[in-house]
Amino acid sequence: MTRVALVDDDSLVRAGLAMILGADPGIEVVGQGGDGSEAVPLVQKHRPDVLLMDVRMPGLDGIAATKAVTSQPNPPRIIMLTTFDMDEYVFRALEAGASGFLLKDTPPQDLIRAVHVVAGGDAMLSPTITRRMLSHFSDANPGTRQDKHPGLDQLTERETEVLGAVGAGLSNTQIGMRLFMSEVTVKAHVSKIFAKLDCTNRVQIAIIAHEAGLTDIDQPPA
Repeated sequence: MTRVALVDDDSLVRAGLAMILGADPGIEVVGQGGDGSEAVPLVQKHRPDVLLMDVRMPGLDGIAATKAVTSQPNPPRIIMLTTFDMDEYVFRALEAGASGFLLKDTPPQDLIRAVHVVAGGDAMLSPTITRRMLSHFSDANPGTRQDKHPGLDQLTERETEVLGAVGAGLSNTQIGMRLFMSEVTVKAHVSKIFAKLDCTNRVQIAIIAHEAGLTDIDQPPA
């Protein structure tokens, strides 16, 4: 059972999200909040696996709230929700530690799938947003493997291969098929990459992979 909490200033939106997610037998909505300032107390009280967070809220917005939540021990995965497909929100949300970014008009089945994907440790972004985001960070942060991310030197050859596959946008299942590993082994490698590169989600390590030139942003998933 995946435990989910919701933070959105619109009570109707919260009710709709709770109804959609609660209809899935594998999801339990454990708590709701109406402002970013409620996010940390909500997480501390209910310990959700996934937190759905609105970007634009009065008071403490979703970006600042995400930073506050991800600074806590064992934070939940965070999916940002917005009515605007704007690069500024995407980049700031991912830098703050979010694992996904979805529009509020996302179809119910896709919203449910996003919760399960993010709970499983993968990032959840539309292909269009992913390509724009990776291109942005690659262009804005040109550098070399040595001077940008010294933690890369700690990776084994296999971990470097997995890092490149994550940068190509592959899921754990796809990485396992491409590199002839079990999904359990892939997850173990990804966990070690998180620790060695001091990252909290797959989007951040994908950015590092592209900055280091370990993958091609035009490479399609297998």
